[in-house]
Amino acid sequence: MRFYHAAVGALWGFLCQSSVAVSTQGLHNLVKRRLPDHVDSFAFSLSTSFEEQDSDYIRKNDIFEVSSAANGTILIQGNSLSALATGLRRYLTEIAHVDIYWFVGSLLDRAPNPLPKLDTPLRGSSTVPWRYHLNTVTFGYTAAFWTWEDWELELDWAAVHGVNLALAWVGYEHTLREAFKEIGLTDDLILPFFSGPAFQPWNRFGNIQRSWGGSDLPVDWIDEQFELQKKIVARMVDLGITPVLPAFPGFVPDGISQVLPDANVTTGATWGQFPKNYTQVTFLDPFDPLFSKLQKSVITEQVNAFGNVTNIYTLDQYNEIVPASGDTSYLHNVSYNTWQGLKAADPSAIWLMQGWLFLTSDFWTDSRMSAYLGGVEDKNDMLILDLFSETRPYWQQTKSYYGKPWIWCQMNDFGGAMSLYGQVMNITINSTLALAQSESLVGYGSTMESEQGNEIKWDLLFDQAWSADPIDPVEYFSNWTYSRYTWGSSGEIPQELFTAWEILAKTAYNNTNSSTGVTPKAILELAPSIKGLTEIAGFYPSPTTVNYDPAEIVKVWNLMVEAADIKTWLWEHPSFQYDIVDVTRQVLANAFIDYYNDLVSSYIAGSHDLSEKGEHLLNLLNDLDTVLSKDKAFSLEDRISTARSWAKDTEKDFYEYNLRNQVTLWGPDGEISDYASKSWAGLVGSYYHSRWLIFILYLSKTDYTQYNDTTLSAQLRVFENQWQTETTLKAATPEANSTLENIVHGLKKTWPSVFGSS
Repeated sequence: MRFYHAAVGALWGFLCQSSVAVSTQGLHNLVKRRLPDHVDSFAFSLSTSFEEQDSDYIRKNDIFEVSSAANGTILIQGNSLSALATGLRRYLTEIAHVDIYWFVGSLLDRAPNPLPKLDTPLRGSSTVPWRYHLNTVTFGYTAAFWTWEDWELELDWAAVHGVNLALAWVGYEHTLREAFKEIGLTDDLILPFFSGPAFQPWNRFGNIQRSWGGSDLPVDWIDEQFELQKKIVARMVDLGITPVLPAFPGFVPDGISQVLPDANVTTGATWGQFPKNYTQVTFLDPFDPLFSKLQKSVITEQVNAFGNVTNIYTLDQYNEIVPASGDTSYLHNVSYNTWQGLKAADPSAIWLMQGWLFLTSDFWTDSRMSAYLGGVEDKNDMLILDLFSETRPYWQQTKSYYGKPWIWCQMNDFGGAMSLYGQVMNITINSTLALAQSESLVGYGSTMESEQGNEIKWDLLFDQAWSADPIDPVEYFSNWTYSRYTWGSSGEIPQELFTAWEILAKTAYNNTNSSTGVTPKAILELAPSIKGLTEIAGFYPSPTTVNYDPAEIVKVWNLMVEAADIKTWLWEHPSFQYDIVDVTRQVLANAFIDYYNDLVSSYIAGSHDLSEKGEHLLNLLNDLDTVLSKDKAFSLEDRISTARSWAKDTEKDFYEYNLRNQVTLWGPDGEISDYASKSWAGLVGSYYHSRWLIFILYLSKTDYTQYNDTTLSAQLRVFENQWQTETTLKAATPEANSTLENIVHGLKKTWPSVFGSS
């Protein structure tokens, strides 16, 4: 039998011993939330007859069957809640032609009434036991200020996409604060250690400490997030998603030695370009008995709050930071003692770790990786995320992580880059090949740094988990298009939309160049310069290479507009509204490159009249801001409003600063500037437009022979620092009668060379 049969048995063994009762009520509640007119139209049945019989492991596959019962009810049977939820979506997308989306929201309530009957049952069987979701940093780049309503949509989306294992980081600071109090630390030492809401993931990773922007993390935030986490974890369990809860990795406030002078601590490595007071996080040695004590407190606190809902814990000690020693015995002992501390807190504990650390540093030689992973002596007590499998698969270099169970993951973007982009052939073919070649592969996962762009590539990945053969992307995009735009009895979907998405499947979403294997940035989001912005290759930190002929996206745009002009109801369709804004954003971002190159070429050639060429750049940014303003998914103002809503009056500005700083300077003094840049309405109009205006004015007053990047950067930084602390936003304000349809058609008239003259 394959090795992972035993591994899966160990992973699933907890669920058999758990006191958590398995009930389908959570799925009934999902139907009630999302399909209120069909509350009684679905019946769910957990059935042992769907279990695969194999004495060597508990379960390999999730299995479902969807059929029409004699009374007209849609009967969904399966061997797990996740199988049932997947069967529900399979019926809704393939038969009722409705779906649920990140930015568009749920359109499941538009299913026809009565629901279509099935002549032939729908059946499905997963190829991997785990379908994993979320990256630790997603909780900063995307979910930092999410409300319960946001999480409800996210978890419903995840459940029906077959996710059965997901990170649950929200509110960790409450748990850690309570643990630190138990060993004698007080809030004057604890609270300054925590980072602001938008930067908590990197505090949890031990990359940074403290917050900037004028405030410590408020206690109200800590408590309210913990209450939100209670709802999140309970909903996960109801939907058949195993929560991955945080364990204690060893990072502590540097004031710990004031209270416990004998604590065995080391000063961590620096991270990025941050000043020492914001990095070099203090690390409590796992050899110290205090480590196990804190681990026990963290695990116990969560069990008391959430119940005995999981045995899988996320724990990363060296994310983009180098250990104190490269000695293999030291590395082995660190992980061994960490593992032992985790097992002492929960005897059935499984340590989930991102494999990202090995990919990002030359420190990790084969012997050091083997030593560190080898410290967990029972292979089934560790589960590793191969975080960037679609571009930089590391399982091959590590012999499948030396036999430990691991998950093939798609990361795709850094900091939330928004370009139309995907690697659909890698997602389908390479994941399938990995499953055949690695006996310890136990799942597929989505580990995006930020949920940005269209989620079709994530849909594809999770659907691939239910197909033994690689899915045909072109056929998949066609079927997806049908469900995405079907809207009650509005009428037939124009062929132009199918053609548009077929082009996208073959171009923007089909990058096969591994040297540019990550979502690129729009250069308009980068600090202006006369060099170094275009054709940036690699995958970190800010690639800008366009991996297809930009004319193909112009074709897509024209096809979409033609489709909406034929079927005018599309202009009111939520999916189409999002997609036409997104594609328009991409066309304008690509066009900006040409206008930028023209401006710089003229400047270098000695032209002293740059006003017309500069005006093109600024007008394009204004028009981009305007079209982005027509969809809340592309709104900075909407996100600021949500961030401020979490705060008391005195904290509102701090939360807004956190959000503004993350998507711009990313640090007190621009340590990771523009890494998390976004093409959002308000950000384009107030931040990027102003920076490019400063750039153009600088060029108009400075001869090329006198050009100095340092001088320009200093001028930009004055503005950038001032923008961080503003609480008003210059955003596009289209005329009241300026509908999305009017704006889109107006762009074609204003920019005929960009969108085509026909």
